[in-house]
Amino acid sequence: MTTTAEQATPARRRGVAMTRARHTLGRVLVTLARSIAIFVPVFLVATFVTFALRSLSGLSPARIQLGEEATPEAIARVEAQWGLDKPFLTQYWDWFTGILHGQLGTSWTNGADISTLIGLGLGVSLSVATFALVIGVIVGFVLGTVAALKRTTAIDRAITGFVTVISVMPAFVVGIVLVAVLAVGFHVFPAAGYVPAEQGVGPWLAHITLPALALSFDVIADVARQLRGSLVAAYRENYVTGAVVRGLSPRRIFFGHVLRNGLGPALATLGLKFPTLVGASVVTEWIFGLQGFGRFANDSAQAGDVPAVQGVLVVSIVLVVAFNLIVNLVLARVTPASQRGV
Repeated sequence: MTTTAEQATPARRRGVAMTRARHTLGRVLVTLARSIAIFVPVFLVATFVTFALRSLSGLSPARIQLGEEATPEAIARVEAQWGLDKPFLTQYWDWFTGILHGQLGTSWTNGADISTLIGLGLGVSLSVATFALVIGVIVGFVLGTVAALKRTTAIDRAITGFVTVISVMPAFVVGIVLVAVLAVGFHVFPAAGYVPAEQGVGPWLAHITLPALALSFDVIADVARQLRGSLVAAYRENYVTGAVVRGLSPRRIFFGHVLRNGLGPALATLGLKFPTLVGASVVTEWIFGLQGFGRFANDSAQAGDVPAVQGVLVVSIVLVVAFNLIVNLVLARVTPASQRGV
């Protein structure tokens, strides 16, 4: 009997592990399916509205290439070359099918491929935004966790005050101060420019650190506040009281119960922060002399290059949806509330 029981225990454990794995996979697949079901209509509506901006703007490549004094015949000829004489829905379908093949069109100002132009700037902005997000998550997680563990103490009040101060500091002000102190004053980092990662990780990090720091303050503040509030709320729940009564250690209570239940709001915050970082990079790109995605969008809008602006909007939509999809999948995996379908 003992031998049979000993043999059955590993088999039972494997069965439980397989059941949990199937449950986790099913939960992730359900979350993925829901996100895709939301993404498709949102993408269709967003692209349609984006394309309709050209008609609403009244801009034309003929005006850019020929000037304001162009004759109606010359304008009609140029617009026919760009396919603007076709019905609106036909133009939209041609443009939309091009997007599905990764083709965002051609620039009105220089005739260059917009996908290539955006790709050059997007690498810069994504490098800065991702590094800013990493800094914000790490520092915000540490500050929020310490504040929650030391709640109602002087340490908690100090962290709360620090987070409040940095949350109201504009990124361009922080960027100027960082350049003046760390670049010009102490010569720790370069003041401007960008070096691709292919040319060396060290120079790449050196050039993106200051703009990433300037953008990370807002992320630090939001993550710290959300995490501190959710962890404090989790400590007041009945399951924590029950864990204390059962004699679990503070470390096990924190990592096994409090942290997993308190991560949700902080992770949800990141779903909004990453697209904001990419959009806000236009200011820091001017300060640090970076030719990034935000600066390309600003230059295109000022030049009236509608296809380039449309391409920027499409890429922004994809970034927002893709990052939120990643956040939803992480939430479905790590937070107990999402596992219960709450």
